[in-house]
Amino acid sequence: MNTKTFDAIIIGAGQAGTPLAGRLTAAGMTVALIERKLVGGTCVNTGCIPTKTMVASAYAAHLARRAADYGVTLGGPVGVDYKAIKARKDKVSGASRTGLETWIAGMDKCTLYRGHARFESANTVRVGEDLLTAPKIFLNTGGRASVPDLPGIHDIDYLTNSSMMDLDVLPRHLIVVGGSYISLEFAQMFRRFGSDVTVIEKSPRLTGREDEDVSAAILSILENEGITVHVGADDIGFARQGADIAVTFSAGKAPAVGSHVLLALGRNPNTDDLGLDKAGVEVDKRGFVTVDDQLRTSVPGIWAMGDCNGKGAFTHTSYNDFEIVAANLLDSDPRKVSDRIEAYALYIDPPLGRCGMTETVAKNSGRRVLVGQRPMTRVGRAVEKGETQGFMKIIVDADTREILGCSVLGSGGDEAVHCVLDLMYAKAPVDTLARAVHIHPTVSELLPTIAQELKPLA
Repeated sequence: MNTKTFDAIIIGAGQAGTPLAGRLTAAGMTVALIERKLVGGTCVNTGCIPTKTMVASAYAAHLARRAADYGVTLGGPVGVDYKAIKARKDKVSGASRTGLETWIAGMDKCTLYRGHARFESANTVRVGEDLLTAPKIFLNTGGRASVPDLPGIHDIDYLTNSSMMDLDVLPRHLIVVGGSYISLEFAQMFRRFGSDVTVIEKSPRLTGREDEDVSAAILSILENEGITVHVGADDIGFARQGADIAVTFSAGKAPAVGSHVLLALGRNPNTDDLGLDKAGVEVDKRGFVTVDDQLRTSVPGIWAMGDCNGKGAFTHTSYNDFEIVAANLLDSDPRKVSDRIEAYALYIDPPLGRCGMTETVAKNSGRRVLVGQRPMTRVGRAVEKGETQGFMKIIVDADTREILGCSVLGSGGDEAVHCVLDLMYAKAPVDTLARAVHIHPTVSELLPTIAQELKPLA
């Protein structure tokens, strides 16, 4: 057995672990970076980078089919080469992973261990035959798709967001179980590739954390592309039906029968096989590592970053976790998680960009709320592009003029929302936005106009 001592051990080479290794080694510390799967974590290998690469291919196919709307004539029907789409996705994802591996290899004082890390004590971790010790240990172990024990689930072959990345054939009929962000991106993507698609969601509406008007608009976007959506489904079950799979839901309704099933029912943290009990690290009832505002766990000298701590399930929140930890350890800068404003995007087309509170949350907070809204049909840039689905909405505190939140569902929504998000970080009142002069013609230029047209929330 090999016993080695380091200044720090990082378990997981994802979007927080790898940059932290860079900062720590640059500060002169020796670091053991442990990864049991692929460098880059979910984002690089099965999440953001490969899926958004495929979303881009789906958008190209969709736009080509609409060529006539723009006065463009094609020589024949639009076809999709799914193997070529997958190859492009693999190339982009692989290049990103290779770049990270090259970066890690060039880090002086960093040793990369490939294997499964398990705690043996609060400062000791075993990886195969190697026993590693350090006074500082950082968890960045990510998460995985949740697979509930639904009736018949073990009798079928199902896909998750990870195994979808390995699929090399285009499904004839994809049934997506789940109606939130990951599921809807895949649903629209594969519909545009040519698959029949059915979405089954147990909640009364899609994207239940969004306002009802946003959920309704998202449903309309998907149904306009021929996606069949069932909400309010209960008693979901699975059974083989010849070469196909039948998904039953809601008594009295005919089952959905398809060639492939994708489960998109949430995520679980990768914390159940780390031996956290031997280190004394506390987790909550869902398995997320309990952390304070500076991402310290219940054990001094152990931190948790990224998806495994339950403080955010996005690449940008994972990276910000790294920034918070590094700022406190190395820069004497007391950054904390509670300074972060919730922000994310749904990458259907058109995308949804979201920051801060929803209208519902703001109303339930007891504040007097102002709201401004404009449909994308009244946004010149969207009309010019022929992409007029969706709307923009800003939520404001009527008494303080503080911007509470924003939703931009429409062309460029994932980018335009940052106009509002940055002002929220600056703690600027909505009047600053109202007086800003934005470039014409853009989607963002209508945000100041909306800020001038606020009305009390009914």
